[in-house]
Order: sequence, then C-alpha cells, then structure tokens
Amino acid sequence: MKKYAQLYKTELLTEVIPFWEKYSRDEEFGGYFTCLTPEGKVYDTDKFMWLQARQVWMFSKLYNTLEAKQEWREMAKTGLDFLEKHGRDEKGNWYFSLDRKGDPLVQPYNIFSDCFAAMAFGEYYKLDGNGKYAQIATDTLENILSRQHNPKGIYNKKYPGTRELQDFALPMILCNLSLEMEHILGNTKVDQLTDSIVDLILNQFYDAHSGLVYENIAKDGTLVDSFEGRLINPGHAIEAMWFIMNLGIRKNDNTLVAKAEHIMYQQLENGWDKEHGGIFYFLDAKGHPPEKLEWDQKLWWVHLETLVALAKTYAHNQSHQAQKWFVKVHEYAWNHFRDNEHGGEWYGYLNRAGRPFLHLKGGKWKGCFHVPRALLEIAKTLEYIP
Repeated sequence: MKKYAQLYKTELLTEVIPFWEKYSRDEEFGGYFTCLTPEGKVYDTDKFMWLQARQVWMFSKLYNTLEAKQEWREMAKTGLDFLEKHGRDEKGNWYFSLDRKGDPLVQPYNIFSDCFAAMAFGEYYKLDGNGKYAQIATDTLENILSRQHNPKGIYNKKYPGTRELQDFALPMILCNLSLEMEHILGNTKVDQLTDSIVDLILNQFYDAHSGLVYENIAKDGTLVDSFEGRLINPGHAIEAMWFIMNLGIRKNDNTLVAKAEHIMYQQLENGWDKEHGGIFYFLDAKGHPPEKLEWDQKLWWVHLETLVALAKTYAHNQSHQAQKWFVKVHEYAWNHFRDNEHGGEWYGYLNRAGRPFLHLKGGKWKGCFHVPRALLEIAKTLEYIP
C-alpha cells in the first residue's frame, strides 16, 4: 500500500495542481475560473462562491502542509481577496454566485458557500496570522450555526409544518469544518460542536437495521417513506465516515473509529455497481426507482472520497479488507476518471458504463477541491505506514 503514497503525490504535484495554476487564475478581476475544458479553455466566467472558497483552502493547505511555496500563497490570496471584497451580502451571508467582476448573480440560499468560506479563511489564517481572517472565519461559522435548523431561510420553498426533514449534508460538513478550524476554536469548542453531531449521524441518520445512511430524516429522527426520505447517497455517507474517523483518532477513541469503518463498508458494498463497476451516485433505500434522474452516474468525488476513507482505514489497522477495496476502487478511478490524453485535472462525470459524458475539467459544481484534496490526503495517510 505504501507505494500508492508516491503515486498520488506525483499526480497531485505534476498533473492536477499545475492545471489549476496555469488555467484558473483570473488575472484581470481576481478569483478563479472554474469552468474549464480538458485543454484548459474557459467556457464560462461566472464565479461560484463555494468553488472559489474551496480553491483558496486547497492552495492554503498545500502551503501549510507540503511546502511554503510563494506561488501557492499568491494563488490562495487571489481568491481570498476576491471573496473578501465581493462574496457576502450586508448580513454576512455568502452569495451562491457572482459574475466575473464580482457582482451578485444568485442570492445566498446555499449554506455550503458559508461552510467553505469559513474553511478558506481559517486555513489562510494559518499562513498569514492576520486576525481579520480568523474573525471572518468565526463570524461565518456563527452565522452557519444560527441558520443550521433552517439553512435556506427566506429561500426555503418547502411548505412549513407538513413534512419537515433534517438534511444529512450539513451535519457531515460541520464535522469536518469544526476540525479544520480547531486552531481558532480550541479543543473544547470542537468537542461541543462535534459530539452531538456525531451522535446524530451514527444514531439517527444511520439505520442499524438496514445498514444504510439516509440523506433525509424527520425532525424527530424517524425514517420517512417518501422520495426524499428513501434517498441514499453512498458517497456522502462514506465521506462523512472518514471525517468521523478523524474525530475518533483525535480523541483516541478506537470504538468510534471502528464504528465509522463498519458503516463505511456497508455503504460501499451497497453502493457498488456489480454489473459495470464503480459506485452509484444515488439509490432508493427500498429499491424503488430513485427520484434523481442522474442516480446511476459515476462521479469523481464519490470515488475519491471513498479512496480517502479506505486509505485512512488501512493506515489505522492494516486490514486486508481495506487494502482489497482500496485497490479495487483505485483501479476503477484511475482507469475511468483520469484523463490520459490531456493530463491535468480529472474528468468528473461518467455514465453508468464508465465513459465520460461531460468533457469538462471544471464547471458549476466541480472545481479545484475533491481531486487534489483526495490526492493529498491519501499521499499523507499512506506515506508513513509500516
């Protein structure tokens, strides 16, 4: 397994990061272009706040954990300045998207813009030390926590009081965001934020009877027999499990790590396409036709987050099961998502048979985040195993 560490690090530093360095920076207005063809050509100039913030975080993380390269610091600052100047409304909520110059296009309905902005400013604060960046990160986190029970606020289109659901994505993100901001928040605050969230994920969103993690549950924690209530997203659940593994390792809680590992395997085995290979995007918990028409697509982030979870599992216990699954998912991902013709960033969207059907390297939903983060995490995780 150790041999994969260098493979993933080389891919990160010689293919993926150079692609974003070369093609994504907007030299005129600041920030980044994310809508890029395989050749690196810009096909749309709108700027999506969560992708801008993710790229700031990524280059800051590289600077802080791999090498203090001035080019990486400058790349991060390009996006940070753009976010600070244009990214928020007067109440401190982060817009969903702006035009190229920084004028708002879509209102701040999506709380994940805020989540990744907090991550970005928190990580950049590590390399800069300017207190205003820590303040923006903490102010944003407090705003997230104040909105967590009704994230969309005035933009929520659901009729109140009929079928009110809890969404899995925000608790999942808060597990990771809290750890990412521990240098600002302190240990006690991280424990306060994550203990209840981990309990919610493991004891309510996870249903021990079916072995599944649900995307939506009722406010009282019960399952709801509806399209939304039966929705399963294997990639989300697996990603959450490596966040929880990190929390367990931080607390030296092997029981928590083992439970997250067990749940991760259940989602992987349930989500694996036994006919074509790869992991399904969405499933219906009861096997009914899924609501999501894109349910059988194979997405880049699902497979990369799975590889991170498996690498962390193997590093923790050197289990044969983790190694076997890692090799299986690795071979699928590198044979289908990696672009052997153009190099650089990976493709993001495959059909069920495993062929790319959107020939893009970045867009409205895909930017400089899941591929480089996974490559970095896997390389770091496997580098020091025996």
